[in-house]
Order: sequence, then C-alpha cells, then structure tokens
Amino acid sequence: MTSDPLSLKLQALADPTRRAILARLREGEATVNTLAAPFDMSLPAISKHLKVLEVAGLITRSRAAQQRPCKLSPEGFAEVDAWMSGYREIWEQRLDRLATYLSSIKE
Repeated sequence: MTSDPLSLKLQALADPTRRAILARLREGEATVNTLAAPFDMSLPAISKHLKVLEVAGLITRSRAAQQRPCKLSPEGFAEVDAWMSGYREIWEQRLDRLATYLSSIKE
C-alpha cells in the first residue's frame, strides 16, 4: 500500500462500504456497532474498514468508556477537494464553452 496521502484517501474512497460509512457519519458521530448495523458483515470486518478510513485521515476515533465513537475529519477531505477542484474548473469551462456554442447555433 502506498504512503502518499492523496492515494491513501482515494483508495479508501474507492470502496462502496467505506463510502456508505462516510455517508452515515455525515449525520454525526456514531459508534462501531451503529455503523455496522446496516451491513451483513462482522464487527472485525467493519473495524478494518474504519481503520483504512482512519489511516487515510478521513475519520477520527475517540474513546468514551467502552465505546470508540467515530466522526468525519473535514481536514482529511481538504486534499481530495483541492485535487478535484482543478478538474472541476476544467469541466466547468468546457460546459460554459458548450453553452456558448449551443446559444450561438440556436440563434
């Protein structure tokens, strides 16, 4: 596995289970049991997914008595957003040019 931070984040985001976990965490902090509930997999398997997300910097885990609540780490998404924004700008420019072209041929 690579140690490049952006690659770690993109690899973590490539898995649909991990994306579903992140989607649930958008609602707020959750325990491992809460995160595991919708999936047909063992708690150790969910824990492995959580470890990948944590190593990638996309979530943080704390300790509250016997529980390990998880929450999103917004800072972890900043690098992915910065990388994607360059591509977003390219596509927005292309779509703007397409709109201009379509307007010109419509007239």
